[in-house]
Amino acid sequence: MLVLGIESSCDETGVALYDTEQGLLAHQLHTQMAMHAEYGGVVPELASRDHIRRAIPLTEACLAEAGKTLADLHAIAYTQGPGLGGALMVGASMANALAFGLNLPVIPVHHLEGHLLSPLLADPKPEFPFLALLVSGGHSQLMAVRGVGDYEILGETVDDAAGEAFDKTAKLLGLPYPGGPLLSKLAESGNPDRFTLPRPMLHSGNLDMSFSGLKTAVLTLVRQVEEAHGEIDEQTRMDICRAFQEAIVEVLMKKSLAAMKQTGMKRLVVAGGVGANKQLRAALDEAAARKRFEVFYPPLALCTDNGAMIAFAGAMRLKFAEPAGGFTIKPRWDLSSLPAV
Repeated sequence: MLVLGIESSCDETGVALYDTEQGLLAHQLHTQMAMHAEYGGVVPELASRDHIRRAIPLTEACLAEAGKTLADLHAIAYTQGPGLGGALMVGASMANALAFGLNLPVIPVHHLEGHLLSPLLADPKPEFPFLALLVSGGHSQLMAVRGVGDYEILGETVDDAAGEAFDKTAKLLGLPYPGGPLLSKLAESGNPDRFTLPRPMLHSGNLDMSFSGLKTAVLTLVRQVEEAHGEIDEQTRMDICRAFQEAIVEVLMKKSLAAMKQTGMKRLVVAGGVGANKQLRAALDEAAARKRFEVFYPPLALCTDNGAMIAFAGAMRLKFAEPAGGFTIKPRWDLSSLPAV
């Protein structure tokens, strides 16, 4: 069965083809980062219009890459939510229009389920059950994953997610949008011993997290440095980036280890954009070797939003496919409401 997946929840347009027998055949992605950089963040109306411009050319390129035509498709999956309403409408409209014209079923996909299942596209891939650390955009959650649709939230952020904290802290340090990846890059050259920042809720006794206070601590540190020395020099900026990243990584790692101990699971899956962070991967790899558990990540190209994870999640949910034409979007959508496969 060949599934076309369409992702348009925020500021990336992704299209992919997944075959249930041959695996991922092709995927195409366009990011809007350069367009939104001028405004310091995502502008929903501009995002929606750009999805309209990109969706069809990306689909054509994806089919050409795989050597397939529309006539070869068996189903079309699209991101139904959560996400920006207007952006979601683009993917939903295109998926349903194509499915209606080709007389194919459509598969609405939860964006976060796409991220959760994306490590199954890697080699090697994890087997169920596993513990998942989902660190994607506005979400930081620890989940017990026992199968497709069988998700139990064990802990989550009570305020800012890790990705949000990265981007907001980068803005405090004067870094251009999107600042999170640049902050991580600068942290590689930072001195880990110069500054120490708090580890919020590290000893809370549960698996919840908090990163809003860490962002405030960075703001306080920046003001102290500016009062003492004037403008922040480049090395100091890198040192603050390192201290911030060290704090985030330690919280995510120790919460994950606590969840592993609580559940007794021996496999950890890391998914979402922050899952591409080199320091986080190194810390978890070292802990896995020391504690004797396995850790899995999606391919680096599939950590951020992409069509491949939507096509794959859609293929896993083929039996829940719907007739084209009656589509809805869900800008807010609780992951726990999904049925198990």
